[in-house]
Amino acid sequence: MTITAFKNAFPEVNIKENEPLSRYTYTKTGGPADALVFPKSKEEVQTLVKWLNENNWPLTILGNASNLIVKDGGIRGATIILTDMNQISIQDNIIRVFAGAPLTEVSKRAYDAGLTGLEFACGIPGSVGGAIYMNAGAYGGEVKEVIKKVAVLTRQGIIKEMINGDMQFDYRHSILQDSDDIALEVVFELEPGDKEEIKEKMDELTYLRTSRQPLEYPSCGSVFKRPTGYFTGKLIQDAGLQGFTWGGAQVSTKHAGFIVNINNATATDYIELIDHIKEVILEKDGVMLETEVKIIGEDFITEENTGRELISKAKDTIKAKFNEIFLAEESENL
Repeated sequence: MTITAFKNAFPEVNIKENEPLSRYTYTKTGGPADALVFPKSKEEVQTLVKWLNENNWPLTILGNASNLIVKDGGIRGATIILTDMNQISIQDNIIRVFAGAPLTEVSKRAYDAGLTGLEFACGIPGSVGGAIYMNAGAYGGEVKEVIKKVAVLTRQGIIKEMINGDMQFDYRHSILQDSDDIALEVVFELEPGDKEEIKEKMDELTYLRTSRQPLEYPSCGSVFKRPTGYFTGKLIQDAGLQGFTWGGAQVSTKHAGFIVNINNATATDYIELIDHIKEVILEKDGVMLETEVKIIGEDFITEENTGRELISKAKDTIKAKFNEIFLAEESENL
């Protein structure tokens, strides 16, 4: 099935062919999506998923691509991005939000309505769907604390409702990471609060964020989860890696827990720098860092990369053959 046939099946849906994802990711990196799809409703997403299943097309879901690295080879099949599903409605202390809405906007709307509970989210750049997926949090707050229920779409195209307890929230984790279901709509339950106190808290957190985080550069936000008993930024600082540059990517000189794009970085620059940091910290401190940022897509294949891969495989084959001969000789000498 061709992309043309896909577009013809959904003439009312905005579908961009071979679209560079670097235009959408917060790192400003990433290869092209074969078909980048912008649905506007839950029903459109459901219909799209069913059609893609019936036609055996790969499917990837994106929120607003903030805590995400897309590899330089891009994403095959259909990539659904939910940024056009951004409606927000408020009734009493209940906020109903579509998954593509920016979490920062929901926090602002909560303040406008005099509702407290989402102040911590005033600077988190992700979408609501992404925040649910990873139980986003900052400055002592997490979205799990204010979620009443979530409407999700299974990969089979079935919409179901899940209450907070069904979501299996944990540190930077929800059941969606295991089930691969898609968050479509979220209901937040907040409390009435004093608007001056809400604004004061939001201003305080905004100051902390702007003064400590490298917002002047493209980045994917916090790269690593915090390992138990440690602070990731301090581990990286103490290893002498703050300011370390790999290609166009750099460990931020402002906050070592961030990697910033300072000079036309590629996704490969980011990924190789992440791997280097993990190796150094493991060797120095015995701590295995786990990425918070999600890495998806395919590697960019060039003739140079292919040559390196062939050389590497040849070396492995020669090494294995040498070991085989050596062991055989050792056995004969016993």
